[in-house]
Amino acid sequence: MKAIRYTAFGGPEVIELAEVGKPGITDPYDVLVRVKATAVNPLDVKVRSGMMQRVYPVAPPFIPGLEASGVVEAVGDAVTLVKVGDAVMASTMSGTYAEYAVFKEHAVSPKPEGISFNEAASLVVTMGTAWSILVKVGEMKAGQRLLIQGAAGAVGGSLVQMAKALGVYVIGTASGEGVTAIKSLGADEAIDYKTQDFTTLVSDVDLVADLVGGEAQARSFACLKKGGKLVSITMPPSQELAQQHGVSASFLSSDLSRKGLELGLQLIAQGKLKPIIAKTFKLEQAMRAQELVSAGGVNGKVVLEVG
Repeated sequence: MKAIRYTAFGGPEVIELAEVGKPGITDPYDVLVRVKATAVNPLDVKVRSGMMQRVYPVAPPFIPGLEASGVVEAVGDAVTLVKVGDAVMASTMSGTYAEYAVFKEHAVSPKPEGISFNEAASLVVTMGTAWSILVKVGEMKAGQRLLIQGAAGAVGGSLVQMAKALGVYVIGTASGEGVTAIKSLGADEAIDYKTQDFTTLVSDVDLVADLVGGEAQARSFACLKKGGKLVSITMPPSQELAQQHGVSASFLSSDLSRKGLELGLQLIAQGKLKPIIAKTFKLEQAMRAQELVSAGGVNGKVVLEVG
């Protein structure tokens, strides 16, 4: 089968299209999927550079990719939730930049009929991460206040929509066209972080969803009410700052399982959550796709069409 891989860590130039062996069922709970589309995540870029080796070690030759959509090709003997021929969307820790990929049953969900394979592939990580932030960790309720740092990105877009569907008051930061984008998704307030100081405009929020890290994360503590929470997907937040402000702060491990996608799938069926694709590439253009994600400032998800 065709796959994107790299045999050494480095810049985008290490990415190559190769012919490799097709994976197979090796566990009773395995699901083999003929991949239709996959998506590019910032983690893919970090892993390729070698900077994640201490926390997420991989051994080249390595096929990247965390999420995909496609059609079930084969299943293990213990699989009961999906069958051969089903259209699905799924997550794993590697291997989706390829014509075939293997997933565990608990990480496979049915693809909604109303969206394309490209759209389904773009939603696995974003929906699971949004649910993990808002519900699993944030425990947000209707009427509470949320600040999303980096709301115009792929995860941010799903966060805005999911939070509004839960009745949460949403404040998002973005820049340029991103400000208009998050307003169109339903954000109650949209702050241009390049021209406005969010610390003078936002206070007493129940939850900060930090999607950018760095200085913005550190300054976000002042926006929380006592007892509030800061959840980051980019870097471990300062426990010292959390203590100073009387809040809790955590680094998120997203739940991308079937359970983690349930709410998102319900909202898609209700027309309350829509995928946001920034750009689509062919599989063989993976290097260009990763370069785009690495450059930052992408409003939405970058997708690779596979089959």
